[in-house]
Amino acid sequence: MTTPPMYPPPPRSWWSRNWKWCVPCGCFSALVAMLGLVAAIVYFAFGMMKSSEAYRMAFEKAQANPAVIEALGQPIKDGFYVSGSVQVTGASGTADISFPISGPKGKGTVYAKATKSMDEWTFDELAVKIESTNEKIDLLEEKTE
Repeated sequence: MTTPPMYPPPPRSWWSRNWKWCVPCGCFSALVAMLGLVAAIVYFAFGMMKSSEAYRMAFEKAQANPAVIEALGQPIKDGFYVSGSVQVTGASGTADISFPISGPKGKGTVYAKATKSMDEWTFDELAVKIESTNEKIDLLEEKTE
């Protein structure tokens, strides 16, 4: 009796040889892409808010205020996070924002509500709350000496 000839098994496909590392790498790549997209959206949104005229004006007023300089020191820098909303349509709009600021002596938060009419921003409320003392400094109050 003769035994039938033994043929080697057919070669395995690329997928059957590599699926164990390909699936986790694909899932990880998708996760990294999603996180990158979310980060880009957040960065773009904060960039748009920080480039608004209302934000710039509020930050400049906080940097120039003697009481804020006394409480936080110089230089006063703004933080990354901006919350609130800025809506502009042509020559009119509204802004209701808050953002962190800091200096060598401490930290604070700027709160601003503004209205744009006839292409001019007017602050309805503008204040800095100092973190360490909870002191509220009104940036709209005119000092008369």
